[in-house]
Amino acid sequence: MSSGQDPFDLAQLIVAHDAGHAFDAVVPPIVQTSLFTFSSYDEMVETYRGEKSRPVYTRGLNPTVRLFEEMLARLEGAEDALGFASGMAAISATVLTFVEPGDRIVAVRHVYPDAFRLFGTLLKRMKVEVTYVDGRDEAAVEKAMPGAKLFYMESPTSWVMEAHDVGALAAIARRHGAISVIDNSWATPIFQRPLSLGCDLVLHSASKYLGGHSDVVAGVVAGSKTLIDRLRAEAYPYMGGKLSPFDAWLILRGLRTLPLRMKQHQDSALAIASRLQALDVVETVCHPGLANRLPPGLSGTSGLFSFIFREGVDVRAFADRLSLFKLGVSWGGHESLIVPGEVVLQQKTEPNSAKSFGISARSVRLHVGLEGTEALWRDLDHAITAATPAAAA
Repeated sequence: MSSGQDPFDLAQLIVAHDAGHAFDAVVPPIVQTSLFTFSSYDEMVETYRGEKSRPVYTRGLNPTVRLFEEMLARLEGAEDALGFASGMAAISATVLTFVEPGDRIVAVRHVYPDAFRLFGTLLKRMKVEVTYVDGRDEAAVEKAMPGAKLFYMESPTSWVMEAHDVGALAAIARRHGAISVIDNSWATPIFQRPLSLGCDLVLHSASKYLGGHSDVVAGVVAGSKTLIDRLRAEAYPYMGGKLSPFDAWLILRGLRTLPLRMKQHQDSALAIASRLQALDVVETVCHPGLANRLPPGLSGTSGLFSFIFREGVDVRAFADRLSLFKLGVSWGGHESLIVPGEVVLQQKTEPNSAKSFGISARSVRLHVGLEGTEALWRDLDHAITAATPAAAA
């Protein structure tokens, strides 16, 4: 496995970590409390002085949340990790910890739309400049990097699924003294381990594949103890984006099946992407697994990709004819979903920004779930047939 570890080994790591719980429970308890009391005045003083580390208030430290953070750190090969109440809480806290007014960020193009909006609103008001580059063009990245404080990556990127040589890009950032941050929600530690490729910090929307059941909203950042300690001290306690114990417990549940789920998502999505690519009514399929080879460090693919219809296909009719695929945002759960590009282009909040992160009006983003490959293909095939001009004639 080019990213450094076999999925089966990672599955064993998850099981090994999930042991030694109170009462010999096979599942860890949910420590659902807002605060923790002290046995004595001296213990309280020691804790406040930083001489003793222990839970005080769940916004700062909670045993169930800590179990999730430790497991995710092990999966990503990190020294430490920090859980958040959402993926955007993880992104915003990370960026705001390491940039100051007047700094500059370099980001790959086609990042997650809400990250793009964060960069264009809050960071703009802070006088932080953001330079977007094609992450596949290493010369362009090198040219943009001098003077940058932070380098922000996704690989593959949102919607258009451009995959990068993460190790090469991280090395460029390091040469120029920029902190490299990558969103690894798409690939997960099963198919990509960015820290082993030289990235400084890796973050996830844990609402996606890590949770895997569409019943939790969460985020997490992993990296060196030095960087995570800085996050914990400077942004984490004051921005309030704390992960709840119950949500941490739900993600711990999801991690136990992550290797098996990712394999099924990969296999089904690749099969469907290949069939879509063969259709005359489809102009382009944006799936990195259809290339001759994956970039170094990316050993597999997930269930999220997009495709673009040719002119003449009725996207509305296609969407409304689907049965197993549901219209809905997010991805990474057991269910299959679509988001039509033309709907995103009509979004009330900054409608023109969608064009900037690569969305075509004729594109459709698919998340291929766990319902079964052949059943999902029949659903798509029937809907495409109903939406083509020949069917309407």
